[in-house]
Amino acid sequence: MAVADSVITSPMGPPACEKDAKALEFIEEMTKNCDAVQENVLSEILSQNAETEYLQQWNLNYATDRETFKSKVPVIGYEDLQPYILRIANGDRSPILSSHPISEFLTSSGTSAGERKLMPTIAAEMDRRQKLYSLLMPVMNLYVPGLDKGKGLYFYFIKAEAKTPSGLVARPVLTSYYKSQQFKTRPYDPYNVYTSPNETILCVDSFQSMYSQMLCGLIYREEVLRCGAVFASGLVRAIKFLQLNWQQLALDLETGNLSSKITDQSIRECISNILKPSPELAQFIREECCEGNWEGIITRIWPNTKYLDVIVTGAMAQYIPILDFYSGNLPKTCTMYASSECYFGLNLTPMVNPSEVVYTIMPNMGYFEFIPHDPSNPVTLSRDSPPRLLDLAELEVGKEYELVISTYSGLCRYRVGDILQVKSFYNSAPQFKFIRRKNVLLSIDADKTDETELQTAVENASELLKEFNTTVVEYTSYADMKTIPGHYVIFWELLIKDPTNGPTNDVLDQCCLAMEESLNSVYRQSRVADNSIGPLEIRIVKNGTFEELMDYAISRGASINQYKVPRCVSFTPIMELLNSRVVSEHFSPTAPHWTAERRF
Repeated sequence: MAVADSVITSPMGPPACEKDAKALEFIEEMTKNCDAVQENVLSEILSQNAETEYLQQWNLNYATDRETFKSKVPVIGYEDLQPYILRIANGDRSPILSSHPISEFLTSSGTSAGERKLMPTIAAEMDRRQKLYSLLMPVMNLYVPGLDKGKGLYFYFIKAEAKTPSGLVARPVLTSYYKSQQFKTRPYDPYNVYTSPNETILCVDSFQSMYSQMLCGLIYREEVLRCGAVFASGLVRAIKFLQLNWQQLALDLETGNLSSKITDQSIRECISNILKPSPELAQFIREECCEGNWEGIITRIWPNTKYLDVIVTGAMAQYIPILDFYSGNLPKTCTMYASSECYFGLNLTPMVNPSEVVYTIMPNMGYFEFIPHDPSNPVTLSRDSPPRLLDLAELEVGKEYELVISTYSGLCRYRVGDILQVKSFYNSAPQFKFIRRKNVLLSIDADKTDETELQTAVENASELLKEFNTTVVEYTSYADMKTIPGHYVIFWELLIKDPTNGPTNDVLDQCCLAMEESLNSVYRQSRVADNSIGPLEIRIVKNGTFEELMDYAISRGASINQYKVPRCVSFTPIMELLNSRVVSEHFSPTAPHWTAERRF
């Protein structure tokens, strides 16, 4: 539908249709009145949950203002909340955290004492999440015209639900969304049509789901305008699935008969409506796949693809080279920022380079506070004297903050653990770059290496592989304490595009040193001056090892949508799997550079 003449063009650009105009207007309203919206959200949360056991204990006396809230309610982590959550999970239906009934638990990709965290949620939160989803395409339509003329090939998955003793389900947030009425009965939107029928997404068997979604993607190959998954790893996994299963997929396309491996009746019924014999398409797939050349495979099979819709920020950034290889450097968009605890915001400039992605937090999603993050001057948090954290409107460009949230579902001043840096403002709303999840990955002595440092070290070392047309497909690490002194071990899976010209042992030894040169001064001092850390080791593993690692995690209950390769491992079965796949081992040939002098 064309935009009516009376529709005012958004400051972000001319909307594609009247529906988009309303969505862009909403974004303008929220971001222009950021502080007032936040004040109102907190008041609503405190009013709604005033009678709950959790808020009652802090003696707010039904106050709903920010100052009272900040002065009385402590900042907490999951361990503080866990006793309340376990009571709810075990059947206590009293208003513990929320005055509204807890509708289900959302399982976080994070863990506590080895178990996935349970986040309580209420039914109304689904509408709030749906509202944020409804803003994504109106923004994308500003940058990529004509998306109503085709389909999106998205690989989405659900996982089996667990039930708590109370009878409430516990499942990942995306499983909850895909199984909701909001998703299953969503109105037709020409700008948001998927190649995958709902039945293929809602199959809990990951092989059958992936196979049927890939088959549909091939059937509609010329109509596909964008490809995606939730995380970059999901799209990489889909292409690897195609590499392993193209012959059977081609046979299905040729005969018009679905493989007997697909036993889910609802999938078989919906596929029967769209799968017809197509010898020409089958031959095309065989010709594209039989040579084993996967460079540019996305644009070769789906030639009208305009961009990849995947998260490639944070730990997902390491998938950028392999996605560039598969897609011929198509743009990669990161559209939204969300977690199991809360959906936060969206990217208003989705076509920028992944390194420049910033997310604008939508102030209607929850109440957001921020702890200034400065490792050299850490903020001390005390339950006895709650700190005066900063509000959205009080943040400064260039500074880093740790995110703290309060939600309608009953989380109050909860530390998510994300570290964000303010890069700019859109109207009065800050725009954040996701820096990292606050944690330490590796430590042998006084050294502390986090995810960002490790990612940078891997990227710097991989530069040495470029002349051999080789990239690091996946990696993980662990601190090996069995050697004296202990040392870092990094597992690499490589994509060697020309096996006759792969990197030599000497080059891989130099990669170890390049990683060490990239690590912090405390690490290098421990290596050089203190001799408290041994030479860094890289272990090259067989191709497909990290696929096995993911399959193992899924078999133990991980969600295929939320699965991320752990950047540090210690669980014995995982270590045994990785070590059983090692094909070569490499060590730093010399110590890295270190001097007692420091730069200012």
